[in-house]
Amino acid sequence: MKNPMQADFAPKELAPQINAHFNGKFEVELKYRLTDREAFWARLSAKSPEVMLEDNLEHDCYFDSPTASLAAEHKSLCIREMLPSGIMLWIVKGPEKDRCEAVNITDANKAKSMLRTLGYQCVLEIKKRRSVYFLGEFHLTLDWLEGLGDFAELAIMTNDEAKLPIYEAQLLALAAELGLEESQREFLSYRQLQMAIQG
Repeated sequence: MKNPMQADFAPKELAPQINAHFNGKFEVELKYRLTDREAFWARLSAKSPEVMLEDNLEHDCYFDSPTASLAAEHKSLCIREMLPSGIMLWIVKGPEKDRCEAVNITDANKAKSMLRTLGYQCVLEIKKRRSVYFLGEFHLTLDWLEGLGDFAELAIMTNDEAKLPIYEAQLLALAAELGLEESQREFLSYRQLQMAIQG
């Protein structure tokens, strides 16, 4: 599938997709390690997914206090920059495992400067290559991280906490349709995986 993103592609052109699929306080997310990226892509492609973006490079900076107070409270604060799409996000997760909120920002450097002024520091950086697709109300990402390999994430965001178990069951069914097995499930976040390989 040809990459529709260009270097000068304006983030505002993606606003309808972002607002429709990335809106909510809670997120159900299933992560799978891919043993055969091409086979997974073939199954996904056969479902004619809607393309949001392909092969964007994401740079995540995770911030915390010098005493790691956010980590101690099972919270994370991340500033994400995506190229060539130009999307920039402020992302907060936790303390509950399904709690996730994100907002578009227009100046990542200013956001980082403000956090440093408040006493936070970038404690971890993660870079990945990501493609984002939509199948109905669900969004799927196809990721590659240096040192970690290929992954697929299936997810949905919602404001209705009562729907979380329903969405999880639906995502598990979708994963099975895409040839993903329970043995491929990865329950650690990319942040936890990256920290593990860094020792």
